[in-house]
Amino acid sequence: MPHHPHRRTLLLGAAGFALTALTYRAKAQSEVVQGRLVFAENAKIPKGRVILSLSDPGQPGTSDLALEFDLISTGRAKRIDFTLSSAALSALSPTLQVVARLEREDGWLIARGSTKMPTGSPIHITLNTVMY
Repeated sequence: MPHHPHRRTLLLGAAGFALTALTYRAKAQSEVVQGRLVFAENAKIPKGRVILSLSDPGQPGTSDLALEFDLISTGRAKRIDFTLSSAALSALSPTLQVVARLEREDGWLIARGSTKMPTGSPIHITLNTVMY
């Protein structure tokens, strides 16, 4: 006579699988951060390359973290919406910052802005012109 699994065993297995799937989905969603980049005084963002990086000023002696995200500004938009997605975002420090640098094609820095990394809310970064 063949052995058939008990209904309770099947239900427990299915519940365990569902719980694992939900935990994985919640972790994956916490690693995505929405953001918006604007220029000072609501002006158009100048043409160039925007480099977003993570920095932790609470950890002295550490440079910008290895994560960098590039955006391109055409010079026509007043805002750029973006999404940061990385496994490193899951280990957020309370002092972690997102730093945005706007550079021309030749690498000359035009503007810079930063903000603290919020938990569970969108990022808003205002770029301010760099004075030389």
